[in-house]
Amino acid sequence: MRKKWSVMLFVLIFSLFVTACGGGNQETTSEGNSDEEASTGDKIVLDFWQIDSGDKEAVYQDAVERFEEKNPGVEVNMLRIPNDDYKQRMVVAMSGGNPPDVFTSWGGGWLKEFADAGQVLDLTNEDIEFENFLEMALNNTTFDEKVYGLPLGLSQTLFFYNKEIFETHGLEEPETYDELLAIIDELNENDVIPITLTNQTKWPGAYYLMYFADRLGSEELFQSAFNRDGRGFDDPTYVKAGEYIQELVDRNAFNPGFNGVPYDAGQGRQLLYSGQSAMMLMTNTLVVNMRSEAPEFEEKLGMFPFPTLPDGKGDPSNVGGATSPVWSAYSGTEHPELAIELMKELTTLETAEDYVNRTGSLSALIDVPTDDVFVQQFAEMAAEANDIHMPYDQTLPPVLAELHKDTTQELFGKTMTPQEAADLMEQKAKETLD
Repeated sequence: MRKKWSVMLFVLIFSLFVTACGGGNQETTSEGNSDEEASTGDKIVLDFWQIDSGDKEAVYQDAVERFEEKNPGVEVNMLRIPNDDYKQRMVVAMSGGNPPDVFTSWGGGWLKEFADAGQVLDLTNEDIEFENFLEMALNNTTFDEKVYGLPLGLSQTLFFYNKEIFETHGLEEPETYDELLAIIDELNENDVIPITLTNQTKWPGAYYLMYFADRLGSEELFQSAFNRDGRGFDDPTYVKAGEYIQELVDRNAFNPGFNGVPYDAGQGRQLLYSGQSAMMLMTNTLVVNMRSEAPEFEEKLGMFPFPTLPDGKGDPSNVGGATSPVWSAYSGTEHPELAIELMKELTTLETAEDYVNRTGSLSALIDVPTDDVFVQQFAEMAAEANDIHMPYDQTLPPVLAELHKDTTQELFGKTMTPQEAADLMEQKAKETLD
């Protein structure tokens, strides 16, 4: 009898263990679509992946709730994946054939790779008011005259700075590179870190290469190298851009260990908030982060465009920018109509106004009203810009984009010469673009 009870007890414990494990699999993860739809009867579940936290995430959540109210019986599982991990997890999900129904991107080459593989829903002939979007933003999601994404946001890359530190040391916003160097020297003499750089994930440092190349050779330099119609990524101007990066490193412009500091974790931004650092070259996402992490710092935050360079041919009004977020849908979704309706809700004027006024970000939609002082400044710069260049890592094919980030990080680490970095980029460009 005792033996019989022992067997029954083992079976009971084993059953509970299996049930517990099975329950864990019902959670939405980066490995693929939730199993919840199978267990909710008639309820339809859409998986939605995005990268933003704080107020941006709250804006998306409100849009999701409006979508659910308009579509009874439909539920959206919104999963936030940190920016630094997102691209790789999406590649894994796409490769495994189980990506989310709706997902975020930046448009450009990264999205085009999925579109070329037939993995993104073509929106061209859907009931969407494309005329509501800025043309340059929508162009970044359009390939071979087909639209594969709806952009909500438009970011710009600028120098943000601590106005209190500048005032204390009698500094003014620099217009030229020589003036920036003088500021760096003055701050170093007073034990203030001149510039925060969070380059573990490489893209923050890439802004410097792109700006130096633009200020030296104008927007035509990248366009020529990318379109393979004369100049290449080994052009002497790109070599010179790398030399400027290493001059800043030699000038002790950045925080110690900058190549090992991640952006998402926030410790780099804390250097700025706490007054240990004076400046940071970053997208206007910094405003969003600041308002959730250190709102009291807002009155101290100023900004200025990237300085001009001696003998540079680039227009000083040129600015780095990006379309983000861009909403797209998986071509294999079981509910394409609902996926499209969700993307439309995420880009309504109501959502765009909410996005602008709550986050301090520019919108990729036309005529979005705002009283936000930062957004007004961003909009003025965008309107006056001769050119807005998109990040290379979002424009180039992924393999070349990764090399671009790798070689730029090597430049900052001084483990590669500017000529070596340029030669490697051009060699890979010949393999991928020619």
